Amino acid sequence: MSTVAPRPPLDSSVISEKISQYWRVSVVEVTGSTQDDLTQLVADKKAKSGEVITTEYQSAGRGRLDRKFDAPASSALMFSFFVEPIRDKSDWSFLPLLTGLSAIFSLTTLDPEFSPALKWPNDILIGDGKVGGIIAQASGEGVVIGVGINVGMSQEELPVVTATSLALHNFSTLDRNLILSTFLATFEELFERWQNGEDLRHLYKERSATIGHDIRIEHPDGSHKNGKAVDVTPAGELILEDGSRVTVGDIVHLR
Repeated sequence: MSTVAPRPPLDSSVISEKISQYWRVSVVEVTGSTQDDLTQLVADKKAKSGEVITTEYQSAGRGRLDRKFDAPASSALMFSFFVEPIRDKSDWSFLPLLTGLSAIFSLTTLDPEFSPALKWPNDILIGDGKVGGIIAQASGEGVVIGVGINVGMSQEELPVVTATSLALHNFSTLDRNLILSTFLATFEELFERWQNGEDLRHLYKERSATIGHDIRIEHPDGSHKNGKAVDVTPAGELILEDGSRVTVGDIVHLR
């Protein structure tokens, strides 16, 4: 049996003192889903850009394509935030990629020895193991983005064999308050650059585990296609070597 790493509680005051006033962070002990909670607040016009909800445990968490995501209490960093982009809506689908970039930049800021990568469209990897994921949905006049990162999970607590955690890779800090505050500061900087029209695709491509590799795209309808990923569009679509574009689907990296 592996030793469970210490799991200090989330604390909104600790998080808030390290970030700008753009963000307003709320911590809830237990919820169904931070994504659902924040989406409802936006629908009720009770949330504005910069609203963040994080939780110790969510009973109905979900990932991309509505897949269930579950983690023992305090073992993962799970949060959702709301932004209102000024760029054209056709560009908003780049935001999950921008969020992934923010996540791995944050982690490497906290531990320069760490080298995570991004699997298109929404996975954060350490080697072949998934350490985190992202979900995004349009809501109101903006986008609600959800992030889940396996922080302190032991081997026995991992939801699937393809998952991993920061603790299992001896990450320098398992303090979720510090990880979240670093993420929010990093996202704010990259988001401002993107809002101002900067093309950040080169940053994504440098840290992509997908681009440059042979892949299989498994579509929701059961069909699949093989190809080599070579680029992404400004809207976050994956471009294959034959010129075709992928907007949705599961990606399998081929050896």
